[in-house]
Amino acid sequence: MSQFCTFSLSSFLFGIQVEAVQEILPACATTPVPLCHEAIEGLINLRGQIVPAVNLRCLLDLPVASLEQVADSLNVVLHNDDGPLALVVDEIGDVLEMDENLFEAPPSTLQGAARTWITGTYKLEGKLLLILDHERFFELG
Repeated sequence: MSQFCTFSLSSFLFGIQVEAVQEILPACATTPVPLCHEAIEGLINLRGQIVPAVNLRCLLDLPVASLEQVADSLNVVLHNDDGPLALVVDEIGDVLEMDENLFEAPPSTLQGAARTWITGTYKLEGKLLLILDHERFFELG
């Protein structure tokens, strides 16, 4: 069994392994960074630690967020040996425990940038849980 922290972005449900999640924060002011990857929204100050914030909508070629969505956004702070990184998301979901035997490869209909970041799916009642490759986000910097 695997546990995933779930969140929504646009009309999609995404999941990241719970072990990679450090914390969830409300929207934070970001400081823009010139000449970095276009998906880096900016830097946030996390209790004195500088953390890059990744705009997942940009990275996954999803529609730009409305002003209301931006105001209500949250940061999912991930961690690895290189330090923390924040993903800007619309809404946090539940932690789901999924049977690894039900994991499926990304659907063949998945095109574009999303195919690079999504490692697979789980079928839920009425929707798909799209699993993101959290380690790849740390390669953006």
